[in-house]
Amino acid sequence: VQLQASGGGLVQAGGSLRLSCAASVRTFNYYAVGWFRQASGKEREFVAAISWSGGSTVYADSVKGRFTISKNNAKNTAYLQMNSLKPEDTAVYYCAAVITYNGNTPRNVYEYNYWGQGTLVTVSS
Repeated sequence: VQLQASGGGLVQAGGSLRLSCAASVRTFNYYAVGWFRQASGKEREFVAAISWSGGSTVYADSVKGRFTISKNNAKNTAYLQMNSLKPEDTAVYYCAAVITYNGNTPRNVYEYNYWGQGTLVTVSS
């Protein structure tokens, strides 16, 4: 499985971006997807996750109410809509996927076994 993250860029504080994570698989149906980010000099941190069906989502407190994760199984793509961006959201954003057969929404790096290459989001003040 290969994941291709895209959609990053430079945006002013208060602006929006939508990240995409395209999966090269026959079917994306049974994959939970997570988004993580890593700021310069910091560890990779959890941002959001969605269950394989899209029925369950979970967010880090720092992004709750501003970010929305979604998944389109027909297009083998997951998304992260980011609104009201803040300078502290600046980081490289990674999407990750893991096969699940339940409604789990993994929050830890070690729970995922497929990773995209990352896309840089820079929020200017």
